[in-house]
Amino acid sequence: MWPTDRLRRKTGDGAPPAETPLVLAGRDRSRRVVTAANAAAQALGLHPGIEIGRAQALVPGLRVEPADPGADAASLERLALWMLQRIAPIVAVDPPDGIVIDATGAAHLHGGEPALAQALVARLRLSGVTARVAIADSWGAAHALARHVADPVLVAAPGTAAARVAGLPLEALRLPPAVPAALRDLGFARIGDLASQPRAPLTRRFGPQLCRRLDQALARAPEPIEPLRPPEMVEARRSFAEPIAAAETIARHITLLVQSLCATLGERGLGARRLDLLCHRIDNRILCTRVGLARPLRDPARLARLLCDRIETIDPGLGIETMALAATLAEPLAPQQAASDLAGVAEPDLSGLIDTLANRVGAGAIYRLAPVASDVPERSVRRIPALAADTGAGWPGHWPRPARLLPRPEPIETMALLPDHPPRWISWRGVRHSVRRADGPERVFGEWWKRDAELAAVRDYFRIEDDSGARFWIFRAGDGEDAATGSHRWFMHGVFG
Repeated sequence: MWPTDRLRRKTGDGAPPAETPLVLAGRDRSRRVVTAANAAAQALGLHPGIEIGRAQALVPGLRVEPADPGADAASLERLALWMLQRIAPIVAVDPPDGIVIDATGAAHLHGGEPALAQALVARLRLSGVTARVAIADSWGAAHALARHVADPVLVAAPGTAAARVAGLPLEALRLPPAVPAALRDLGFARIGDLASQPRAPLTRRFGPQLCRRLDQALARAPEPIEPLRPPEMVEARRSFAEPIAAAETIARHITLLVQSLCATLGERGLGARRLDLLCHRIDNRILCTRVGLARPLRDPARLARLLCDRIETIDPGLGIETMALAATLAEPLAPQQAASDLAGVAEPDLSGLIDTLANRVGAGAIYRLAPVASDVPERSVRRIPALAADTGAGWPGHWPRPARLLPRPEPIETMALLPDHPPRWISWRGVRHSVRRADGPERVFGEWWKRDAELAAVRDYFRIEDDSGARFWIFRAGDGEDAATGSHRWFMHGVFG
């Protein structure tokens, strides 16, 4: 629903409610027809191709807006550029309402293919964009599954694309509308009906495009993706008279590409935050390698080392004929004064270590914690990038906090004298602990301005120590007297070092 979603995002507060039927009107020769319809309009039986007069007769009060294919295409390209910078190195526009992504070699940085697909749909939903995502062996299979099966996410296991696509209608083959209509007249209804047919008669009657699209949908034929490259992107490219495959040769050309790229970045006063290395093999496959950086950088030695560390993930096959290196994310970087012995001891630079770790385990796994203004312990901390600037905030120091805070409080069994006394013993994860010392209570009130359920909520926290010297942070939900303040159950929330 890209055209109607784009219009709603552009209109902002002036957009009609989501439950209002909305269609976009365009020209089909001399007819004025529906070119796009939102979910409410589709639920009432409206779809692209219906004449506007008929649509208005079927749905009184229908909202009709003029279509703008040019703005739709330009906005779709901007969305693809956003995905290029944040999702994967190979992204292209799949008009009129799709984007194709080659996530090979990049999915692990997002937690795997299912996590990547779910996160992408969720992020687009937060931005007001309805999306369906399918991951499959080929562009043609993913295109078909996303539009006819995904709800909203489908991840096809490797090797299963042909079986999944076989049962889909002929319209999933990315053919002109007249071709599926003619095939139906011949008795074909599904893609699988064509898979076993002789190719010569089909090619003679419908041209080579039909069999090519069929092979692409069944993952029998490759379909290279031409990556999106905006004019302002800094890129360096090298083509070889003879294909290269040796790791030493690849490393040498990576170094030359990095030097050329850094020279261009220096001319523009930029530093790279993300680099994409694309290796074009002679079999029309493109291998991609992405490295990220914690800070803008244009040091050729460090950038080349990060990329060369990933050579083992590059399968050159029968040879690489072209290599391209692009700074898909760049930020301003001013020249810096080199350190001298007279300046004293310089502050250690951890960016190299962080870059190395982040490119091995994913940027999301490298972070530091920052305080948040909240009395509720699990809300008083958040993750920020490892080298982010200091927020200037701090945790309260009048009450000690445990070194290890559990992701969520875990229920425990206790025996305690209400309302203000600590437990005599606790049982946590099947182990009983006798309480030797205790300090508290520290009362924490709920944040009523966030949730109505916390209007009267109270927690009483205690620091306890058992016979072995282990110290825990526990709390009772409620003040021990009024049932409206909590369930009066006890929970484990943290462990002191």
